[in-house]
Amino acid sequence: MHRNTLKWLILGGLIRTYLVNSEVGTIMANRVEIATPLNSFKKAQEGIYLLKHNIDPYAGDMVHEIPLMLWLLWHAMNLLQGWLPLLYVMLDLMTAIVLYKTSQLFVRKKLSEQSKDLEHYAAGTEDLQYQPIDELTMPRCVLLAYLFNPLALFNCAGLTCTIFSNFLLSVALYGLVDRRALLFSLCVALEAMRNMYPIVLLAPAVLVFGKKQVKPIVYFLFLFISICMIICWLNYKIVGNWRYLDGTLGFIFFYRDLQPNIGLFWYFFTEMFEHFRTLFLITFQMNATILYMLPLTMKVRKEPILLTTILIGLMSIFRAYPCLGDVSFYLALLPLWKRSLKFFSFTVMAHNFVVFCLFLVSLCILPTLWHLWIYSGSANANFYFGATLAFSTGQIFLITDLLYAQVKREFCLYHGLKIVVDGKDAKIVLG
Repeated sequence: MHRNTLKWLILGGLIRTYLVNSEVGTIMANRVEIATPLNSFKKAQEGIYLLKHNIDPYAGDMVHEIPLMLWLLWHAMNLLQGWLPLLYVMLDLMTAIVLYKTSQLFVRKKLSEQSKDLEHYAAGTEDLQYQPIDELTMPRCVLLAYLFNPLALFNCAGLTCTIFSNFLLSVALYGLVDRRALLFSLCVALEAMRNMYPIVLLAPAVLVFGKKQVKPIVYFLFLFISICMIICWLNYKIVGNWRYLDGTLGFIFFYRDLQPNIGLFWYFFTEMFEHFRTLFLITFQMNATILYMLPLTMKVRKEPILLTTILIGLMSIFRAYPCLGDVSFYLALLPLWKRSLKFFSFTVMAHNFVVFCLFLVSLCILPTLWHLWIYSGSANANFYFGATLAFSTGQIFLITDLLYAQVKREFCLYHGLKIVVDGKDAKIVLG
């Protein structure tokens, strides 16, 4: 690893260590934008305490982390004593390193694939092609985008279990790029048992490991299901019953805690009549999982890593209990598509400036509106939900712009940047 890269890692680690041990860490651990019922450090501590004293953590409705993670955290706490926050900092730095290595491997593979298709590319499309310099610049941008993203810093400061999620997703992404089915299956299975939504990542995995043949697909799915069953068995051995399934996956699917967050679930299910709950519950959960999976897989089947990025982004927006730590992860992947950024400015609605404003304004006013609603009593839930809706809208615009830009890049690589129809310059519009 380059010396400058090590300097950035050290700086990122120092900032995280300072935030974790400062008052900022305490504030972030109590912010609804950072900590949710699923990833809260306090709830993890509660689960560890109950597990340590041979009390079923899932007898009540406080703990929603799987037993295996509670068991690992328990032993990490005994090993590190008062240094447990250091584990969170190191895992967050490891996530950045894995993303850096994944980006290097991704660009290397892209350059290799591009060399085979270079003769078919149109003239004047050099700016759209991956260049050898990208093997240095893109991984560095990904590293910096994760290390110094304020959302990732605040997530680490709050000691949320999203740190583990981001690490598992980064390793899974590395396994996908490097075509390591076992590594990918292990990480995604563990994360799917914790948060349910990463199950959608099986779609790009089938594209990568399936090789357009039935037998490899069956083998991969068998491997994934076997690992899930092993994890279930380990969880059962730790707590001695199957109640944890309802306390983790059941808690997510049935959305039992209406605590406000940056997502879209809480407001609708707070205002909804009870007899409509089942209908909207299924609708919302389908929207967060399988609704977009099949059409996106068909559209970008040649770019499984792009599909993975988009699916991670969508599940970060539409999941039941999202947090800013989820958002920081897929934002760090955007530099991988640097060669598509040329078209971000020319999308149909020119969303780039709108997205920036929605992100900036909504993130700034969320704490203010929360204070006005909860503490001052001079606002209500509509104000706070309006800000979360604006934030989600900005993310949707960003993902659709990314998809549009990549589709247009792929078209222009083979047909040229300038299209002439009947002697006149034509404008390319995504239909």
